Amino acid sequence: MAHGGANAAQAEFARLVAKEIDDRGALDVLRHGVKDRGVTIKLAYFRPSHTLAQGALDNYKANRLTVMRQLHYSIRDPHKSLDLVLFLNGVPVATAELKNPLTGQTVEHAKAQYRQDRDPKELLFARRALVHFAVDPDLVFITTRLAGAKTRFLPFSTGSDGPGRSGGAGNPPAAPGYYRTSYLWEQVWQPDSWLDLIHRFLHVEDENAKRGRAPVSRRGDAHAKPLIFPRFHQWHAVRELTTHAASHGAGTNYLVMHSAGSGKSNTIAWLAHRLSSLHTPEGLVATDAAAREGRLGPNQPVFDKVIVITDRRVLDRQLQDTIYQFEHVSGVVQRIDESSEQLAQALSGQTARIVITTLQKFPFVLDKVSGLGDKRYAVIIDEAHSSQSGESAAALKRVLGRLGSDDVDDDGDPLTAAALARGRHPNLSYFAFTATPKAKTLELFGTPHPVTGVMEPFHTYSMRQAIEEGFILDVLRNYLTYQTYWRLRNAAADEADRQVDPRKAKAKLVRAAELHPTSQEQRAQIIVDHFRTHAMGRLGGRARAMVVTRSREHAVKLYQAIRSYIAKRELTGCATLVAFSGTITLDGIDYTEPKLNGFPRERAAVPVRVREGRRPACGNP
Repeated sequence: MAHGGANAAQAEFARLVAKEIDDRGALDVLRHGVKDRGVTIKLAYFRPSHTLAQGALDNYKANRLTVMRQLHYSIRDPHKSLDLVLFLNGVPVATAELKNPLTGQTVEHAKAQYRQDRDPKELLFARRALVHFAVDPDLVFITTRLAGAKTRFLPFSTGSDGPGRSGGAGNPPAAPGYYRTSYLWEQVWQPDSWLDLIHRFLHVEDENAKRGRAPVSRRGDAHAKPLIFPRFHQWHAVRELTTHAASHGAGTNYLVMHSAGSGKSNTIAWLAHRLSSLHTPEGLVATDAAAREGRLGPNQPVFDKVIVITDRRVLDRQLQDTIYQFEHVSGVVQRIDESSEQLAQALSGQTARIVITTLQKFPFVLDKVSGLGDKRYAVIIDEAHSSQSGESAAALKRVLGRLGSDDVDDDGDPLTAAALARGRHPNLSYFAFTATPKAKTLELFGTPHPVTGVMEPFHTYSMRQAIEEGFILDVLRNYLTYQTYWRLRNAAADEADRQVDPRKAKAKLVRAAELHPTSQEQRAQIIVDHFRTHAMGRLGGRARAMVVTRSREHAVKLYQAIRSYIAKRELTGCATLVAFSGTITLDGIDYTEPKLNGFPRERAAVPVRVREGRRPACGNP
């Protein structure tokens, strides 16, 4: 034999696998195997998208998923052990510390144990296991990187009212004979689910891709980059959406109401990748009635193409990088940023399975796919809200008119437009992500509650849960409307007027009106003065404030008014930036967020921020 016998070959192969994991990381090695003398050796087999081939599941079923209790992991400290270590074909992929309140310990003790008693430099933690779980009967927390006292744990909870429902942090009460955290081993660690997690969810985050630039990969740096493990609501949402779509086929719409702080970019990436290769279940019964309705039989592709509608230019890089890690195939994702002709070629072509385009091209997408015969499309709408320009709204109305409907709201909301056109596109499924759905959108686009019949989102991650889990701040605690503040200020003025000459007071009011001839200028003065008086000195002089306006036009104009007021008063120590989506044209000038701020949006970190939106947006600006 090339290695000098079976024992020597095993030892040499073990050294090769260890070296490849050190260089590439365990995740990449498990997904793509290793090469020994030009021969690729797979270390894990993941479930194929379909099972048409004979014996398609043989290798998949041969995977060995094992659990070892009280694993002594350290050569330097042999007495130290971990409660649980999960292995995939002999490769350690996860560790867990389990705590029982009956012994006076909770999940907080498990987190402290990882932070204080687990050396991040140990081989198992530094270059082997992918994720670490801190568990007690009530709560689960996860981390993918140990860093001593700086280790950051994320909640891995279903939500207080159960997965996909509006509620707070934590888990609902347990059924008799179960724990609140039973979902961890019964659902997440279930062999099929666990293999799917490793195959389709975990990925290494590249900061370049996150910022919209080409990702950079160097051999050996896999352990330095953050490893992303989905939070429970992300994993659950993708599974529920794809399971329903696989069974029901195209033509069904889904509303995903996920709050700010939900990790929506990753959820969309995972969903887009899964939909692009989604097949109907093997056991799906193909009846004559289903055939007449155009429904698919077993083991058939559900969608021919996935279209992502978004105005965030960084999403295409994130999608490309994430999906390349899954498949090591280029060209799966194509961004359309040039012309409608380029979009038409992408929609009808065979190369790209995932097409990313903008909200402004949404009318063209509706028009184009309506004439593509029996092709089936999944359309993912990112942060669907009324951010279309008047020209795009008019184009949308023209398209819907040709489709037999002109019922589109004054805002030209693409999500509502899709809902209104749902019955006219049996080969289209919409997966719409929004934090703030309109009542009309819910009515037309939601899923009926099985008991009450009230329309509701298909899946929810609530603002309350995001706040309680610490992913966004509750700005409503300090929220004050302009109208309320104006009344309070004038109430104080009325109180003072009782002690001064009414003629002098009237003169001062007239003078104030002359100094502030427009509402925007007046608002800018009050906002800046309020910030400087009440907030600026907090947090060691690093306090920030958020101003929420009713539209993008209001946001841009108020932003300009605040900057003008700060410059006119020559104020120091405070500045402002603006946040809105897409491009808005005012007085013949195109405005974008980076253009006004002078730098990409991910670098935003200054005290006063103006943001458009229908309601206050929570989050640390």
